[in-house]
Amino acid sequence: MTQDQKIIRNKLGLLKLAQTLGSVSEACKVMGFSRDSFYRFKELYETGGDTALAEISRKKPNLKNRADPKIEQAVVEFALEQPAYGQVRVANELKKRGLGVSAAGVRTIWLRHDLQTFQLRLKALSAKVAQDGLILTEDQVRALEKAKQEKEAHGEIETEHPGYLGAQDTYYVGNLKGVGRIYQQTFIDTYSKVALVKLYDRKHAITAADMLNDRVLPLFEEHGVPLLRILTDRGSEYCGNRESHEFELYLDLENIEHTRTKARSPQTNGICERFHQTIQNEFYASAFRRKLYHSLDELQADVDAWLQVYSKGPAIPS
Repeated sequence: MTQDQKIIRNKLGLLKLAQTLGSVSEACKVMGFSRDSFYRFKELYETGGDTALAEISRKKPNLKNRADPKIEQAVVEFALEQPAYGQVRVANELKKRGLGVSAAGVRTIWLRHDLQTFQLRLKALSAKVAQDGLILTEDQVRALEKAKQEKEAHGEIETEHPGYLGAQDTYYVGNLKGVGRIYQQTFIDTYSKVALVKLYDRKHAITAADMLNDRVLPLFEEHGVPLLRILTDRGSEYCGNRESHEFELYLDLENIEHTRTKARSPQTNGICERFHQTIQNEFYASAFRRKLYHSLDELQADVDAWLQVYSKGPAIPS
């Protein structure tokens, strides 16, 4: 049943109910219509039948009330020129150029062109740059960089291809009897979402570097994909003096750029946090209840088996 058919049925129901009850007031009260509406529906039905009861469409917009095409074009162009400006500031800047438009007029034009928010204006600017190969102004560059930083601060990572950015983090698994504390080094390629895991009995810069050397880089080299950048938190296993810190030294040796998360913003590396929650819920929580592990290698073997199912085989598209 279409929307128009539902509307007609309700109005016909009102007319028939009034006839059944013998009271227009009671029928209107039950159906939630006014008496004026009842008599209007009755007149429409008597003159035009069922089809006359369809919802009367709104009047067509009065194009005379629209802004001058020249002003509308200027507002759209200025939205891309200064995407961070609000409607009041845009109206003021355009008045300086001899174009009279109110702040409300600016917003109306933005709404017609899907430019009403800062994010939508940035999206339109990015599309314009990709399409026309524009050279950005300093203000446009700052706006795009600010948006990118805000996305990263909320755990949204922009990535271009496999190897463009890898996320690495440490996860405390628990205490294994006879072994001690167990730490998991996690690496995830943020483009392909391929995850790699290795377990250690300590949390140190040398273990963070060993993870890359033993598991990560061999996989990337196998597929002929260079790893360009790594995102980590500011833990001591990842950050330190570049001249003596094993992880920092290894990144320099392999020519891998190091990006650190924003201070006190663990969600910046949210892709690892979400994976840690998944492996805890889907593997560790049940594995430690089903089996008593006596060594790190034994646990690692089961982690690798689970990871094969999770990743459907570690493969990085080239």
